[in-house]
Amino acid sequence: MGLKEIELPVLPTTVIGSYPRPKWLREIIKGYRRGRIKKEYLEEAFNDAVVVVVRDQEEAGIDIPSDGEQRRDEMVEYFAERIGGFKFYGPVRVWGNNYFRKPAVVSRISYRGPIVLNEYLFLRKVSKAKVVKVTITGPYTMADWSFNEYYKSKEELASELAKIVNMEIKKLEEVGALYVQVDEPALTTHPDEMDWAVDIINKAVKGVNIKVGLHVCYSDYRVLKPYFDELKVSQLALEFANRGFRDLEILKGLNKELGFGVIDVHNLRIETPDEVAKAIEKVMNYVRPECLYINPDCGLKLLPRSIAKEKLRVMVEGVKIVRKKLINKGIETIPLRTSTTCP
Repeated sequence: MGLKEIELPVLPTTVIGSYPRPKWLREIIKGYRRGRIKKEYLEEAFNDAVVVVVRDQEEAGIDIPSDGEQRRDEMVEYFAERIGGFKFYGPVRVWGNNYFRKPAVVSRISYRGPIVLNEYLFLRKVSKAKVVKVTITGPYTMADWSFNEYYKSKEELASELAKIVNMEIKKLEEVGALYVQVDEPALTTHPDEMDWAVDIINKAVKGVNIKVGLHVCYSDYRVLKPYFDELKVSQLALEFANRGFRDLEILKGLNKELGFGVIDVHNLRIETPDEVAKAIEKVMNYVRPECLYINPDCGLKLLPRSIAKEKLRVMVEGVKIVRKKLINKGIETIPLRTSTTCP
């Protein structure tokens, strides 16, 4: 089935990427790190966990699932371990008692081979969905969250990382992936770098012919808005639930698809379907329903698994309320778009 032939229900539901690891997987990972579990058993456990979390998403009614990033401890660390030129000195305190293995670039970076390709292939094999999502940490965030001990500037490092990301996305395209999301949570943290940061992201997706979304969260969208049209992606996935659906006016004039965040992933409280439906109806004052995807604000990995699944189920039920009204108006499906505009 080609991209042009794929139709999705109006207001397609998806996830941003991560999903809570099952408790038994966390115990197996601990055992492996202590030398008690063989690597082959760890790989089997990762595969089993993907099957479980994909089932959770599909049972909740999600149209476009991910593999829950079950193999990834952290979004930058995972890629840095698999790209030549990085080195780890040790953990760095981020906040409170939370630590991050911040990588350092100590030599010229190099593409050592596919990074997430096998993740996609396994996800595609076990999911029943027509379309699945693959997530990749973006070049700007990788550069911003790393020590640069080799390149003359962060911009030069990010430019080289963009080449790596571009090669990876094209590898995914070659094996049939339809939808890749580039994660750039750091994008707006340095407003004076936005001009070249946007150029870097566009470099990462240049020549790609599949759907590419860009995820940005917990950011100042006033910094992002002037670049809406410049970003060569088909969708912006943005967080709105955590901020109480303020800032929706930022979306005026948006000419791309919006991945609309309706679930607060930092709150254990489970939303109601009516709350989700009202949020969607509110955003439709700014974005046409044909240009909307519905998703949580961000990854779900920090939530208890039972709450994560219930939040997804409620999200889907809220979508159904609005979808029914749209179907009555004759709006039933949308195409899987790759264009950088939503006409």
